[in-house]
Amino acid sequence: MQKIVLVFGFLSGAILSAIMIISMAFKEAIGLDRGEIIGYTSMVLAFLLVFFGVRSYRDTIGGGTIRFGRALAVGSLIAGLACVCYVATWEVIYFKFAPDYMEKYEKLALEKAQADGATPAALAKKKAEMDKFAVMYRNPLVNAAVTFLEPLPVALVFALVSAGVLSRRRKGTAAGLAAVPS
Repeated sequence: MQKIVLVFGFLSGAILSAIMIISMAFKEAIGLDRGEIIGYTSMVLAFLLVFFGVRSYRDTIGGGTIRFGRALAVGSLIAGLACVCYVATWEVIYFKFAPDYMEKYEKLALEKAQADGATPAALAKKKAEMDKFAVMYRNPLVNAAVTFLEPLPVALVFALVSAGVLSRRRKGTAAGLAAVPS
C-alpha cells in the first residue's frame, strides 16, 4: 500500500503544486475570480489520481477486490499526501515570493465589494475582519492549517466516491464467472 500511496499522492501533489506555481506567476493576468476557478479545477484534475490509486491498489494488492473501508483509507492517504504537497508549495510561495499576497487580496476583495454596492459601514467591517485575518495568516501554522482546508473537501469527496465505486463487487468478471459452479 505504501508504494501506491506515495506514487499517486506525490503525482497528485505535483499537479496541484505545478498549477499553483503557474497560476501565481500569472495572477495579475488571471484575476481573482478566474484564479479560484483554475485552482479548484486543478484540484479536481489532481484528485482524479485518488481514483486511479485506489483502483491500482484494488487490482494489484487486493486481487481485484477491495472493501469500502480499505478503499477509503487508501484514497484518504493519497489525498492527504497531495494536500500536504499543496500546503508545502503555498508556504514557500507565500513566505518567500509573495509576502504581500494578503494585502493585494484584501484590496481586490474590498474593490469587488464596493463595486457590488456595499455600504461604507459594510466595507469598514469587512476591512477590519480581513485585517484581523491577515495578522493571523502571518503565523505559519495558521497559514498551513487554512491552506490545508482549501483542497480537503474536494479530496474527501474523491476519496469517498472512489471508495464507493471501486469497492463494489463486479458481477460477470472473469474471476467471478470462474468461481461460480455451473
